[in-house]
Amino acid sequence: MNVVYTTGEAFTNELIDAIKNGKGGPGKYTTNDFRNKFRKADVLLIDDIQFVIGKEATQEEFFHTFNALYMAQKQIVITSDRPPKDFNSFEERITSRFSSGIIADIQAPDMEVRAAILRTKRDMLGHNISNEVLNFIAESVTTNIRELEGAYVQVLSGAMASKIEPTKESAAAALGQNLRNNQKRNVSVNEILKAVCTYYAVKVPDIKGKRRTKDLVIPRQVAMFLMKEMTDTPYMTIGDFLGGRDHTTIMHGVRTIEGEVSKAGKIKQDIVNVRLTLAE
Repeated sequence: MNVVYTTGEAFTNELIDAIKNGKGGPGKYTTNDFRNKFRKADVLLIDDIQFVIGKEATQEEFFHTFNALYMAQKQIVITSDRPPKDFNSFEERITSRFSSGIIADIQAPDMEVRAAILRTKRDMLGHNISNEVLNFIAESVTTNIRELEGAYVQVLSGAMASKIEPTKESAAAALGQNLRNNQKRNVSVNEILKAVCTYYAVKVPDIKGKRRTKDLVIPRQVAMFLMKEMTDTPYMTIGDFLGGRDHTTIMHGVRTIEGEVSKAGKIKQDIVNVRLTLAE
C-alpha cells in the first residue's frame, strides 16, 4: 500500500519547485513527478490544508489530485483548523468535496487515551515502567501528545540517572515544575496577551501593530504560541485579535516558537514563566 503524507505548506512548495523546473532534466523534479507522487497514492494524508487558501495554482492542482484519487476509489484524509463550511476563501468546488466525506471534530485525548498511548510506547520500546506511573503521567500532562511523550522521557531519564525503577514519587520529582505548567485553566487570548506584554515589558498596541523589531517579534510569537496551546482559538481568530494578521502568519509564529522550545533555551524559560503567571 502506497501511503503519502504531506502538509498543505509542503504540497504547495513541492508544486512550486516542480513548476520552476519546467520540463526538467536529469535529476529534476517536474510536475509529472509531482502528479505521479500524489495521484498514485493508495492513501493520501494532508495536514493543515487551510495553508493553500488563496493559492490558486495549488488549489487547482489539489482539485485534480483529489478527483483522480476519488475516481480511483482511494482514501483521502485531510486535517485543518476549521470545518469546511468556514473555508470562505476556498473554491466552492473544493469545499463541496470536503463536505461529501466524513467530517470529524478531533478533540484532545482524555486521560484513558493518554494512558493507552504511554502503555503502547512502553511496550514498543520495552521499558520497565508500571501502569501506576504511566497513569500518573497521563493525569499530570493534559496539553498535547508531544508534551506527554516528553514527560515520559523525563521520568525515565530521571529514574535512570538515579539508578532506580520509576515510581510516582520519582516521576513527580522528574517532572517538577512541568506538573504545574500543564494544569490548564480557562484563560482567554486577552489574558494571555496581557501576561506576555507584562512579562516582556511591551505595550499591547505595539504587539498588535506592524513593527517587526526584535523586541516585539519574539513576544508577539510567544503570544501566538500560548494562545494556540492554551485555548481552542483558531489561527484565523488569533490573527484577527493580533491586529488583523493572516492565519499563515500565526501558524509560522507558532511553529517558530515550537522550534525554540525544543532547544530548551531562554524562550522556553520565558514561556514557563508566563504560564506560571497565568496559573496564579
